[in-house]
Amino acid sequence: MVAGRRSAECDSCGTPYGTWVASLGMALCAECERTGAAHPERDPVLVGDVLAGLAEVVSQGARVVAQRTGPGRAVRDEAGPVSEAPDARAPVPAACDRCGALAEWHRTARGRWVMIEPGELTAWLVPAGRRWRVGGDGTAVDLGAAVPSDGCRISHFDVCPARPAPADSPVMLALWRSHARRTA
Repeated sequence: MVAGRRSAECDSCGTPYGTWVASLGMALCAECERTGAAHPERDPVLVGDVLAGLAEVVSQGARVVAQRTGPGRAVRDEAGPVSEAPDARAPVPAACDRCGALAEWHRTARGRWVMIEPGELTAWLVPAGRRWRVGGDGTAVDLGAAVPSDGCRISHFDVCPARPAPADSPVMLALWRSHARRTA
């Protein structure tokens, strides 16, 4: 639509005969256009800014739901509402649903949850991409490549006997076999 051309209605209030305002990207009636002029400190809001804010609010809501439901399952009390969210700094002890092994749920930097095996291993014993470090705030970070002398932890899912045996590390295979003996 060309600036100044009349539209069927005002995009703000819906009254007939809105005039296209190119700088705002919308058709406004004279009254709505004056209302905006009365507040010169208010800039027009760009759709991209609104969508970015909306995406942030939605992701915060998803994090709150993830905290309230816990890692992997809902935590509800007798009346039905969701109970308090777990503290992300403290590990959430749990048993694996598939094999029964004890491990700890930790939040990742991206807000997801990962089940981490207890204990620490030397990084050179664990293949790159399977090394985790738990920070002081309780957040688990995938190390990827690390200095071989560093310590690291591993995800329980890499050594769970309900999954295929890891073939790329003798130490991880030994942990997998240990869990398999316990479940058998």
